[in-house]
Order: sequence, then structure tokens, then C-alpha cells
Amino acid sequence: MNVFESCSEKTLSSELQWLNEPSNWSFNGDYSLSVTAPAIADYFIDPSGETYKASAPYLYTLIKGDFSIVTRVSVEMKQQYDSGCLMLMADDRNWAKVCFEFFDDQPSILSVVTRNTSDDCVSGQAEVQQPYLRAARSGNCFAFHYSPDGQHWKLVRYFGMDCPAELKVGVAAQAPISEGCLVTFERLTITAGTSGDIRTVAL
Repeated sequence: MNVFESCSEKTLSSELQWLNEPSNWSFNGDYSLSVTAPAIADYFIDPSGETYKASAPYLYTLIKGDFSIVTRVSVEMKQQYDSGCLMLMADDRNWAKVCFEFFDDQPSILSVVTRNTSDDCVSGQAEVQQPYLRAARSGNCFAFHYSPDGQHWKLVRYFGMDCPAELKVGVAAQAPISEGCLVTFERLTITAGTSGDIRTVAL
């Protein structure tokens, strides 16, 4: 199910809602969402305790139980950390995201798992300018994947997190140290349930 199909221009479907709604966002005719992340927008809880950020625009739906979710993302990368992410949230101190991000002057794939503090991991350089991102849940186990073409997938991260049955699941646009950036998400496809090992992606 592509949850963007019932949206148009500045109108959301009844299943979707914003945290930190940005000033500039709209749906296009091809079921894609364009979001301008405002300046210094981010989700990050620094392990040092010096920084807590929860300001990035996050468009989400509520999902109970196991699922997988896929989107294709592009980012107008201008400064370090400009990014578009798939994000899963239990509450404001327990969440995880997989990101297409400008890191060390190159488009990269990163992930952050936050259990009161954030554990940041750089997976490496992205091979394309519009990668696919995927997240899957099986109980309290989660897997993040990345694909250059939507067919061949690479495991980014496999982790556990104690979560309620229902999670906020969706997309976030970030510009942690910049004046803002434009992020486009092409479709947001959610499949209920998972089977087999979520570390692999069945075609």
C-alpha cells in the first residue's frame, strides 16, 4: 500500500500526520512528497548529554505489529548532514532512522538508533543519487536496508529495541547544521507483516 496515493498538493490522507510540520511541503502528481527541511532541523540525542534535537519535519502513520516500509529519496545536498530518512518512533527518546545523507562531502547511507541517547553509524557511500531505503519490524527486532535500484538490497543495520505494539512510522527531512534543504520522497509503500529473516529482502 502506497500511503501517498490518497494525498494531493497540501492535503494529507486521514492516516498521515506531521510532527514539526514545515512551512514548505507538497505532494506531486506522481505520488511523491517534497519537503523543505528548515534550518538546523534534526532528530539527535548526543551521548555526551550536551544536545537534544527533535525539530525535523516528520510525516508519519501509526502501524501495529510487524511490517516493512520502502521509499525512494533524493536530497539537494548542500552542507554536511543534509538528509532524507525513514524513521520509526516509539516515543521522543526511543526511535531509529536510516538516512540518505551528505557526509564527508559525498552522498552516504547512515543509521541512528536512539534508546535515550543516539548511536550513530556510517555505512558508506551511496552508489546513486536516488536510493531506495527500507525498514522492517519483526517483534522487537528491526532491519534497515538500502538499494540503488529497488531490486538488489544491502543490509545497513540489524538491531533490537523494546517497543510498544504500535509505532509511528514515516519519513523525515533534516538539515542539522545548514540553512535547510529540499528532500523528495517517491512513494511510501507499507506492507503489513513480515516472514522469514528480516535481515534479507525477498524479491
